Formats: sequence, structure tokens, C-alpha cells
Amino acid sequence: MQNKKTSIEEVLVQVGLRIAKRGEGALFVVGDVPYKSLVKQTVPPFKVSDNPKLLESLALIDGAVIIDKNGFLKAYGVMIKSKKVFKNYGTRHSAALSAAEGDNLVVIISEEDRKVKILKNGKMVMQLDALQKNVEKTVPRIVGFLEAIGAGTVGAIGTSVLAPTLGIALLPGVIVFGSAYYLIKLLHRKYGK
Repeated sequence: MQNKKTSIEEVLVQVGLRIAKRGEGALFVVGDVPYKSLVKQTVPPFKVSDNPKLLESLALIDGAVIIDKNGFLKAYGVMIKSKKVFKNYGTRHSAALSAAEGDNLVVIISEEDRKVKILKNGKMVMQLDALQKNVEKTVPRIVGFLEAIGAGTVGAIGTSVLAPTLGIALLPGVIVFGSAYYLIKLLHRKYGK
């Protein structure tokens, strides 16, 4: 049986990959963040894991989707004020970086490069290539990595220049960013001594 957090993460990764494959963009924030509604909120709150298709439709509306820690939709089509700049990226990425403060989980889908980026604690921790063959099959392992990361254990390598050479690819199409300590522990668990 999965816990609520894992269920939310899995749904967001799956929905994010579908959106990215079509070359569209979206932004999901799980947690509390100040926002301003851009559209009238006519869809009542619902548990996102119970209706991923509706979540996907709402994500395609301009603006971010806000989800509470229990997995219920709070708002959609909202603007998040950017306090930080994600260099070499657009306003959606800057809003994502700003929203990733504290223990919020942020999933950003980029229509330009068809990548799904996961941010936590103000840092990018993982990037998924939606065009990688069979990347959907790795979602359970991706969620396992996200669980292993936990709050406070990831130190970013950097957010101003993020390139595949700065992370480590443990699954096809998936790059994990993090502190050397975390990566060594993860490799040790995966491959032993």
C-alpha cells in the first residue's frame, strides 16, 4: 500500500510525462505558496490521484496547479510571483524555483525540451526525458528515488547551469541531481561495495 505522498508524486510524474510528450508545458506545486488566480475557479477541490485526467486538463490552462499536502487540488490557472530567477529559462521555471521553497514539491513540464523537472527544497533534484523510450516504466523507481531523497538530504549542484554532466543517470532518461554524499549512498545501495 502506498502512502499519500508517494501517490501524489507518482500521479504528477505520470501526468507530467504525458504532457511533455505532446510538447506542452505545465507547473504543479504540492504545498503552500502565495498565488493569484488568473481564471475563475469553477472546478471544486478533488483528490488528484482519483482523477489524473482532470488534473491533466487543468494543468494545460495557463498558470500553475496548486495541490495541498493531502493530495487535493487547491487551485489551477494561478500565477506564482517569482522571487528567484532560473537562469536561461522562462517565467514558468522561475515561478517553479520560487515555489520550491521549504518542503514544497514542484514538478515543472517544459514544452521546449520535453523534460519533466522535479524540484524540492529550492533545488532541482531530478530531470526526466519524456522522449526516452519506455521512461513510463521507470515511474515506480523514480518515485522510490524521490522518497529516498526526503526533506533536507539533497544539496543542489547548482541551479544556474544545469546540464546532464552535473547529474548522474541511473535510469534511462532520468538524471538525478544532488550532493555527492547522497549520490554515493544511492550508488552504494544500488551496486554494493
